[in-house]
Amino acid sequence: MAPSSANVASKSTPTVKKTAKVSVERKRKKAKHETFSTYIYKVLKQVHTDTGISKKSMAIMNSFIYDLHEKIALEASKLVRYNKKHTLSAREVQSAVKLLLPGELAKHAIIEGAKAVNKYTSGK
Repeated sequence: MAPSSANVASKSTPTVKKTAKVSVERKRKKAKHETFSTYIYKVLKQVHTDTGISKKSMAIMNSFIYDLHEKIALEASKLVRYNKKHTLSAREVQSAVKLLLPGELAKHAIIEGAKAVNKYTSGK
């Protein structure tokens, strides 16, 4: 006697057991929001020891720093492309600062940047 088509189908396909879904609640991690607020506060205390800063003022300063950083990085990357190079060096950043910041502010920024680069290279 030939096997029926129902028996053949059940033998060739494995049976799948249904399992109950267990709901596990996971806590979401807060996204890290990096700011310059600690550094802004340290510089403020170096300049004016008795002065504080509000949250709103700190947010404005933080936004200003991010904006300036973005502008300098964009200008420096343009300089790299104009010179047909592949590496962004301190020279391009220095030139970008000269182009973006006005007069005396650019001079001070270049001096401070050169100090930071020298400190970094001497620490290696």
